Amino acid sequence: MARSLGRICRGFQRLGLLSSVQPGPSHPSSSASVRTTFSMLGLKSSFFAKHRDFSLPNSSWGTEMMRLYKHYDSQCEVELEGGEKQEGPWQRLPSYNRFIKYATGGHYLSKIIQSKARLFTRNNKDAGATFEYVLFFNSEEQKCVAIFQAGHLLEGPPGHVHGGAIATMIDTVVGAHATIVSGPVVTANLNINYRKPIPLGSTLVIESSLVKKEGKKIFITCKVTSSDGSKLHTDTTALFVSISVSNLLLGS
Repeated sequence: MARSLGRICRGFQRLGLLSSVQPGPSHPSSSASVRTTFSMLGLKSSFFAKHRDFSLPNSSWGTEMMRLYKHYDSQCEVELEGGEKQEGPWQRLPSYNRFIKYATGGHYLSKIIQSKARLFTRNNKDAGATFEYVLFFNSEEQKCVAIFQAGHLLEGPPGHVHGGAIATMIDTVVGAHATIVSGPVVTANLNINYRKPIPLGSTLVIESSLVKKEGKKIFITCKVTSSDGSKLHTDTTALFVSISVSNLLLGS
């Protein structure tokens, strides 16, 4: 196992990942600490197969998607008296496809598979076809918000979004939140109450809030609402557990 971990670590060091691995803060107090946490997970240019940021607007985004994006993005930077600008309460979290060299358990992936590896939620090249979303984080309020536009390939019940696709987006949002709070984590429990079906093409708001952190356990709640907040589609409780980098790489 030690030799396997050594090979994995050397591989990630060549990609420039492990040089930035540091324990994440329990409650980030600034946007700099948020950037450090995401850098720790390899979310930087040297670890991407492509450098496209999928959280930026594209031609498939509808009116509501753009309206909400501009609302939160405008709060990522505020202008002070005299025209000086400073970082605001919200921070947009970038989203990239990752360059993956090792599968869980240390199995080597061929170069052909490496070139095709991508995040599950970014696995379709057609803009707007599946998961269109952008995440924002507020360190002061300990909240994470995602604006999500459900593509036509996510169909489950006729004309509506598949429950598994909804669960995927919830796990993505609360997982990102837990990662900021505690560094590398795994999902231990995701308890979702489905209240109202979600029509395909809808723009939704997914909001997660930190409940508490007890040792390695991170408790988070989450709700999915319509873009105007008038409809509650799901409510969720989630439990994540912090893990070490070696556990993450070896899948143990």
